[in-house]
Amino acid sequence: MSENNFGYKRLDRTLIHHGAIIDVYQDTMQIPNGNTAKWDFIGHKGAAAVVAVRDDGKLVMVKQYRNALERVTLEIPAGGRDGAEEPFLECAHRELEEETGYTCKKEDMQFLISVYTTVAFCNERIDIFLAEHLTPSRQHLDEDEYLNVVACDLDELLELIYAGKMQDAKTVAAILAYQNLLQQRGR
Repeated sequence: MSENNFGYKRLDRTLIHHGAIIDVYQDTMQIPNGNTAKWDFIGHKGAAAVVAVRDDGKLVMVKQYRNALERVTLEIPAGGRDGAEEPFLECAHRELEEETGYTCKKEDMQFLISVYTTVAFCNERIDIFLAEHLTPSRQHLDEDEYLNVVACDLDELLELIYAGKMQDAKTVAAILAYQNLLQQRGR
């Protein structure tokens, strides 16, 4: 039994649905006891997100409707890569301006954390960056994208997380990573 896969082996992967954002597959897996099992797998090209901090210390957040939850959520700005080859930093820089109407120099963006959103059945990876020294620009929303930009204090966001009112995984991970970075900086 290999340390890397505990004796699991993919025998087949069949594309069930090719979508604009994801591809859905059914994998035929050989499991450690020799039996086979059918597992769902969702392939994703990856995404980038941004903890955007204004000079006054407020974090730039977006409120948007999420169909899967059937409600509006408060999130950090984020979006999918244009393709699997697009660097995560390029995507983050683009999404910051598109969604929030703010921009910054790429050298003012710092890698913060990387998360896999749902490891049981999806390979979506989101690299999260910290953007500081923001300058106003203008939004470039997609045709089907409607969102409101709001500025929030870190303490307000932490309260939402610990009250169970903010549940978006990338946003929770990003806010906590940012808080940790501030503690490391001595703030």
